[in-house]
Amino acid sequence: MAARHENDPSRIVSISRIVSVHPKLVQPQRVLTLSNLDRQCPTCMHLVFFYNNLPHQNLKDLSLNSVFSNLKSGLEETLTLWYPGAGRLGPNQSDGKLNLWCNNQGAVLAEAETPVEISQLGNLSEYNDFFEKLVYKPAFDGNFSNMPLIVAQVTKFGCGGYSIGIGTSHSLFDGPATYEFLYAWASNSEIVKGRKRSNELPKPVHERGILLCGSLHAPIGTINFPSNSNLSVHQGKAIAIDHLYQLIMQAANGQKGFPMQIGGGPSNQNKCVLKTYHFSGAIIDDLKKKHFPMPRGSLSFSTFEVLAAHLWKARTKALRVRREKMVCLQFTVDTRNKMMPPLPKGFSGNAYVLASIMMSMGELEHASHGSIIEKIREAKNKVNHDYVKAYVEALQGPQASSSLPPLKELTLISDWTRMPFHNIQFFHGNATYASPLATPIPQVAYFMQSPIDNKGVDVRIGFQPETISAFTECFLGRS
Repeated sequence: MAARHENDPSRIVSISRIVSVHPKLVQPQRVLTLSNLDRQCPTCMHLVFFYNNLPHQNLKDLSLNSVFSNLKSGLEETLTLWYPGAGRLGPNQSDGKLNLWCNNQGAVLAEAETPVEISQLGNLSEYNDFFEKLVYKPAFDGNFSNMPLIVAQVTKFGCGGYSIGIGTSHSLFDGPATYEFLYAWASNSEIVKGRKRSNELPKPVHERGILLCGSLHAPIGTINFPSNSNLSVHQGKAIAIDHLYQLIMQAANGQKGFPMQIGGGPSNQNKCVLKTYHFSGAIIDDLKKKHFPMPRGSLSFSTFEVLAAHLWKARTKALRVRREKMVCLQFTVDTRNKMMPPLPKGFSGNAYVLASIMMSMGELEHASHGSIIEKIREAKNKVNHDYVKAYVEALQGPQASSSLPPLKELTLISDWTRMPFHNIQFFHGNATYASPLATPIPQVAYFMQSPIDNKGVDVRIGFQPETISAFTECFLGRS
């Protein structure tokens, strides 16, 4: 909640116990070599699942102790297959690169209570500072070898509802792998007795294998930018890295040059306000009809393509980017089926790269939504085996700063619509909402499937307070 509530007794979340959770069947210790994709963001990404629509007959039989115990036993069983989740990150002594040490040190599970009722939190799709209290966050001293890769907290509310706040290291899983892990954990946790188990998932494959690149010696998490900005775009080139380099050079030319502290310190992060915009299936259909009148039988545009084009135009307009500036749209592409051969089913590492398109702001202003979508499709189609290998290699070389710039000219989108986290049933029935917490780069737009409309999309994005009104007008005005 707001800062004035920090010391309000009615807003307290009390943690009653914290335990380490280990695999039910201990696996042999080993070291998994991470890919450069895995090493980019070793911090935890957090989700909070809210369950306040439980049937009354189940609620009265559920104690916090029984919920906690069943979650713990379910996690023990799940970690038997997903055993890297009980390990720790640590640098390789020979080259300093971050790897995954499967040493069975355990995940962490916390039990908590609060007198707050879930209804008092308002619209659960809107980020709320209070949500941060619903995830257990161990103190971090800068040493990743001391940090658990999976942390969770179950909190019982005054109304009898529950939240389950879960953090997973992004070096451990990407979005689809996180979804499969949580799906398995929920299936293994018999919180509601007699509930039918969910469909079996493929067994996780923890080898990073084909995504690994060479053994160049370089600082962890750095980007190997090209030596100049006169870049030819051709097959097998990591176009997203080239475009990012050009944007950074464009920004540097208007400032005092390098080193740039890009990515923003904590003070800038705190100024960023997270907002969620709901687009119902009906609104999305209206948007398609308005901007993309298609003759019968022609290829229709996807919801992602329509919203991505619309968001790019709205964001750059709201931020008043000058017409002569180059602007860039980058969005995540899952490479599991882009590799030759495809990555195995159940691949649990990071398999996402960024596709990218760039043009001047003047060109973007006058471009039709349809022409932008064609460029989005072209960028997506360029992501193949060679592109992925070039992208992974580009994350290897020397660069003074590895932070991502909070550039007005750069619009980033992460598509979560194929990972409906609210469908994960830790209790009987779907979650009322599954809310992501503040991320390392709050300016990224997340597209999430709406829990109240399976054709609808919730768009979560961060802005400086003074920009929210202009963006809302551009985005919801659907102009």
